[in-house]
Amino acid sequence: MALEITDASFEEVVLKSDKPVLVDFWAAWCGPCRMVSPIVDEISSEYEGKAVVGKVDVDANQEFAAKYGVRNIPTVLIFKNGEVVDKQVGAAPKKAYTDKIDAAL
Repeated sequence: MALEITDASFEEVVLKSDKPVLVDFWAAWCGPCRMVSPIVDEISSEYEGKAVVGKVDVDANQEFAAKYGVRNIPTVLIFKNGEVVDKQVGAAPKKAYTDKIDAAL
């Protein structure tokens, strides 16, 4: 399962990570988010030890969604060394996400 990332844990989990981080910005009411969620969970187990995979509920945690200009969900951001290196807005096939993580490894 992907990590549940909050505004309080974002800096520690995402920005200070020594591994690439995939962050899925989502909300419970968002249909496409529900399609992406199982994909993100799969990626989380497949990349365990190689990358950090987490989710931010934008309804409960708006600080970093606003900071990174997340206006549409789902939005997946790939971080490396605390910087955004790639992004995917809207639902996409699993390979779209894994290709982005692989590029950051």
